[in-house]
Amino acid sequence: MAADTPSLPSSSQQVLLEIDAISVQFGGIAALSGVSLSVRAGTLHGLIGPNGAGKTTLINCISRLVDPQSGQMKFAGHDLLTYKPHSVAKLGISRTFQNFGLIEQLSVLDNVLAGMHCVLPGTIVDDILLAGKSNAQERYARVRARDALEMLGLSRFENRTVSTLPYGTRKSVELARAIAVDPKLVLLDEPTAGLNQLEMNALRRILMALRDVHALTILVISHHLEFLLGLVDEITVLDLGRRIAHGDPALIKSDAAVIAAYIGTDQ
Repeated sequence: MAADTPSLPSSSQQVLLEIDAISVQFGGIAALSGVSLSVRAGTLHGLIGPNGAGKTTLINCISRLVDPQSGQMKFAGHDLLTYKPHSVAKLGISRTFQNFGLIEQLSVLDNVLAGMHCVLPGTIVDDILLAGKSNAQERYARVRARDALEMLGLSRFENRTVSTLPYGTRKSVELARAIAVDPKLVLLDEPTAGLNQLEMNALRRILMALRDVHALTILVISHHLEFLLGLVDEITVLDLGRRIAHGDPALIKSDAAVIAAYIGTDQ
């Protein structure tokens, strides 16, 4: 199926991502059991739960790295289950991973450019990184990459080799790579892992600006519930592969099922 550009909802009240009764099993073990989730356009949506709750499995389904055994997923009206992983970015979905997907020996700028292979022809990316050919697509890619770095306050690092950067800065580079492809939905898998409080505060400001200024829709997984409070518009809570709560962040914090399954556990 051709991955044409979707026609997106015009209102933040309209649903951009709709997940209906998704179930996934690995070797007879239920990773997800009938999970449903709606993410409205132009919002920040939090996804929390203890280790093993199925959070990463869910976004792996959205990014088409995992095939569910049952259920439906729609993005801007498109049936996601008909798309291959390499087509998802062209549809308007990008993501980060728990573990870095950066190329340590490349510069910050070249890492962001390398992440654009999903929306630019492979030979063009080769030209940019290896031969440095000057053409319209190269100029476009560099403008997009530098815009993403500027949005995240990383412009001063663009020529630094990634391996020389602090942990928190590398996390920001990965986020820059995710937004450089001009997505409509960004999936963030544990972006706060390993960050100190100052770095988390900076990330919160960045995510709010991406939503409020750049109209991005963001689905973010985090073990830090306090990080999500006052940031996200809605929270969905998973436990043992099932959805146990969904709604306003302030109400979620006092939900008895959430307290039992998540807040009361060691983080």
